[in-house]
Amino acid sequence: TPVHQSERGHLHAAAVTTLLAEGRAYWCSCTSDEVKARAEARGGTPGYDGHCRDRGLGPGAGHVVRFRVPDTGSTAFDDLIRGHVSFENANLEDFVIQRSNGSPMFHLANAVDDAEQGITHVIRGEDLINVTPKVLLLREALRTPGELIFAHLPLIVNEKRQKLSKRRDDVSVGDYIDRGYLPEAMVNYLATLGWGPSDGIEIRPLAEIVAMFDVADVGRSGAFFDVKKLQHFNGEYIRALSVPQFVTRSTRWLFEEAPWPPDRFDVATFEVLAPLVQERVKLLSEVPGYVDFVFAEEPTIDEDSWQKVMVKGADLAAAVLDHAIAGFTDCDWTTAGLDVALFSYADTHGVAKGKVQAPVRVAVTGRTVGPPLFESLEVLGREETLRRLRSARARL
Repeated sequence: TPVHQSERGHLHAAAVTTLLAEGRAYWCSCTSDEVKARAEARGGTPGYDGHCRDRGLGPGAGHVVRFRVPDTGSTAFDDLIRGHVSFENANLEDFVIQRSNGSPMFHLANAVDDAEQGITHVIRGEDLINVTPKVLLLREALRTPGELIFAHLPLIVNEKRQKLSKRRDDVSVGDYIDRGYLPEAMVNYLATLGWGPSDGIEIRPLAEIVAMFDVADVGRSGAFFDVKKLQHFNGEYIRALSVPQFVTRSTRWLFEEAPWPPDRFDVATFEVLAPLVQERVKLLSEVPGYVDFVFAEEPTIDEDSWQKVMVKGADLAAAVLDHAIAGFTDCDWTTAGLDVALFSYADTHGVAKGKVQAPVRVAVTGRTVGPPLFESLEVLGREETLRRLRSARARL
């Protein structure tokens, strides 16, 4: 059942009342400017100086409630990741537990709510480690039974080793789903941030990860969110799908966000190309770019590809297209037949097969990268292939 802090104000207020009654907290009228000014005047460490500790103030406009931190001793805990952590009480200021509007500070609500719910383990980011002594002091003052087990996780950082920020970095899971990341790949990758299985095999079923994971094995250093590595994980998960699963998982990008009219898409045709595409994409959003040449009325010509293959290599491109048009007119319309018809040019003229393929691929698909060429031509069909080859030849 979800717990909303806003609905638990009576519990927080009761805790403050108890602390005030027992002298573990007090009212304070100091403004932030006054606290800052006194700190600057004394030239010491910034922070509250206990100015209102013994003034005996009560509620009033602008008054907050502060916790009376012990002057001596230390507050310590054992962290599953960081070991023994200790804070000298003398270095902790009397911290605010209730704002002037009556609302609780995070550490008070944290201490009260965790106790009321019977929380035993606190697993959170290392940026909250300084909150922990405050929570422990409050639990002790409120005579909360039991001990908490803490694990402060390393923060996730970007390529500049800065903490991931929702204002600066891509942190929305929904955005990653929109780009074609599989949920299971994302979960697997996130599990490896700051932790790794002892055998070094990172890509594995969730059940195995759960069985092997121990929060005590998480490292202390910041965990780099490596998008390239995430894409690698995603590509591996895509290739692990059965062809029917791949077709189903690609549906959104083949219909809702496809660059061709809906009536031109044919599932049976895509199913033929699917295994070839599946071996090459890292994101499901890349799928349309590998098959649009089949379903679009005209291929979208990538100008960089055209310049590289058809302009800079115009003489070879013209010769290859002429050869392909002649050879494809009456060859067997199979992968093997197309291979023989086109590569006879390479064999005769001593030209690398990749250079011979390039003009045909650009003419038919619009780009230099895609599924295997001859399988693509077989699906596209003789008539449409020849039409595109002739159109490209006329443009040279």
